[in-house]
Amino acid sequence: QVQLQESGPGLVKPSQTLSLTCTVSGESITTSYYAWSWIRQPPGKGLEWMGVIAYDGSTYYSPSLKSRTSISRDTSKNQFSLQLSSVTPEDTAVYYCAMKEGLGYFSDYEQYDYWGQGTQVTVSS
Repeated sequence: QVQLQESGPGLVKPSQTLSLTCTVSGESITTSYYAWSWIRQPPGKGLEWMGVIAYDGSTYYSPSLKSRTSISRDTSKNQFSLQLSSVTPEDTAVYYCAMKEGLGYFSDYEQYDYWGQGTQVTVSS
């Protein structure tokens, strides 16, 4: 059974960098051909795919967030992380990490096999 758990600050000040970590158990993040995504849901809105790090370390980002987003991994800890810079209140959302098999169709949320429970992040001074 694969489990994902998000962790990080629940409150971030505007203009700062939001940093979250997803800890994975039950599967290695380097196993072919899994992809590990960050997805968020602002209040009252739908899911928004932010970016992904694949089993081989390659990364892909949403064009709308690419300039502010960075995803990295620590294979020794079986974790992957999200950094979102220059946050504003519009970045307030529940942030999820999720796993799917195969590359592509990252915004097809039905293709994701496992999800973390989500973590609320509020951007406010």
